Amino acid sequence: MKNVERRMSKTSRIRVGILGATGAVGQKFVELLDGHPWFEVRELAASGRSEGKRYRDAVNWFSDVPLPDYAADLIVSSIDDEFESKILFSALPAEVADAVERKLADQGHIVVSNARSNRMAEDVPLVIPEVNSEHLGLVTRQASFSSGGFVITNPNCATVGLVCALKPLHDAFGVEAVQVTSLQALSGAGHPGVSALDALGNVIPFIDGEEEKLSTEPAKLLGSYDNGRVMPVQIAISAQCNRVPVVDGHLLCVSVKLSTRSRDAAGTAGSTGLTVKDVRNALESFETPYEIRSLPSTPETFLRVFEEAAFPQPRKHVGLGGGMPVSVGRIRAVPVLDFRLVVLVHNTVRGAAGCAIQNAELVAQTFRDTFFAGSAELFAAG
Repeated sequence: MKNVERRMSKTSRIRVGILGATGAVGQKFVELLDGHPWFEVRELAASGRSEGKRYRDAVNWFSDVPLPDYAADLIVSSIDDEFESKILFSALPAEVADAVERKLADQGHIVVSNARSNRMAEDVPLVIPEVNSEHLGLVTRQASFSSGGFVITNPNCATVGLVCALKPLHDAFGVEAVQVTSLQALSGAGHPGVSALDALGNVIPFIDGEEEKLSTEPAKLLGSYDNGRVMPVQIAISAQCNRVPVVDGHLLCVSVKLSTRSRDAAGTAGSTGLTVKDVRNALESFETPYEIRSLPSTPETFLRVFEEAAFPQPRKHVGLGGGMPVSVGRIRAVPVLDFRLVVLVHNTVRGAAGCAIQNAELVAQTFRDTFFAGSAELFAAG
């Protein structure tokens, strides 16, 4: 998160809660929201075995940073309890989120979800703010909007990295087809996650449901928004997903076929006529929309483009900019499709909790006069 001057009093911040607070993504929410200039965590909820305990006693905290003081003594509630917070961050597993998220929206809460449950619903925005913030308008189609509640989602962690890299290319040239092979970190499996006997010295060429999400979500994210609907783009995507013994950072090996193509005298489509320099320039020149730049979690650099032959690497680059930028390298022209590149995304920050927090900031900014008029000074200070 960028440095933001914290001039606001604690009581002026927007109260938020975290559902699934003891899990891997829930813990990342707790970590990233520590000292957030707009949001104050007031409620933590988890499964029945944690209910009634202090958070410090309920959680198996495994982050590299200490458990934040603000959260340690909060009492964990049940996800079935009533909540006072207007914004609720959902780190719930899909089988729980299916039943809970819409119900909470009907009760007047804004549910900012990391779960897959509602991502592809026609009335639910699937958002990466730098990519498709206009899709937020879908929330007005939800029946719960009239009572002040709705659901907004962020994509699958690997999808975030892929779409962030495809967005500038699609805007500049059009993308027709994608082949992507992911090398996904162990933290993406949650905790306790993959057994050490399965993970160490090994690659697992299967992650349940991951290839489907990586193949389908980009079409909605890159789709056009018109008259309250999203028209998905037509991009053929083939995905293969692997779990590798890396702690944080999903690495994606991506090949793309672009739509901008030269034609010979007979009008037959030939090579793109584009160069590696053209592709690199499109990535480097992509600008974060003006209205997104003021959000506290928006990184100063959206895409970090490397020319070094062996970059990006999870160990070296996943933490750049606090984990919110996406790194791109090894841009090459190839005879199969048109170009290939390597993409690195921090799966629990930009790919999960960080993106959800940025989505909540977008919601607060967009609906500040509707739902957050009492916190107007926050946005003026930002």
